[in-house]
Amino acid sequence: MGFLAWVRRVGGLTGPLSAVAARTGSAPGAAGRPLAGLLGGPQRNAPAQTVADDVPTPLSQRRLTDWFAAHGYTYFVDSDGDIGGLWRGRLFYFFCFGERSEILQVRGQWNREFSIERLTEVLEICNVWNGERLWPKAYVRVRDDGMVHVTCEVATDLEHGVTDDQLGQLVQCGLSSASVFFDELDELYPDPAGEAP
Repeated sequence: MGFLAWVRRVGGLTGPLSAVAARTGSAPGAAGRPLAGLLGGPQRNAPAQTVADDVPTPLSQRRLTDWFAAHGYTYFVDSDGDIGGLWRGRLFYFFCFGERSEILQVRGQWNREFSIERLTEVLEICNVWNGERLWPKAYVRVRDDGMVHVTCEVATDLEHGVTDDQLGQLVQCGLSSASVFFDELDELYPDPAGEAP
């Protein structure tokens, strides 16, 4: 069975897929019904999305704050105009970079710090992580006071825009993947104050 035959069978379609159907996920003669669960369309019996929800639109800080507000996320805008928030006790920022603010970067910082004497071992942990995983990118920064901070980031180029659902997935990817790395640091370096004396 060819791919298109399989799509027709799964989606309950009888006619050939047109260019519009391939682009929008709906088939002619199927009353505009999206392919069930294919090509990012809603699952059967899921509430129908409007066409506007499925149209990628440019990324902006306003879109980020609107998304946070719509989904009940607590956030702040600092004195530089950057959007941030706390996730599981860790500080995260959400940046829009690029000529047209088309690159979304979710950047998190571990909620503890290392002494400069541990710099080599922390760099090795980051290098092993980066060599085994695509995201988040993990790295360290040495502050003026000599303390080492561990940071993670996930960046995505959204030159062609992003839907609200895609934006939500990217934000969640940045938050959850960084949290996995930070949890690993917590296991490697348990907080002595967090344990009973």
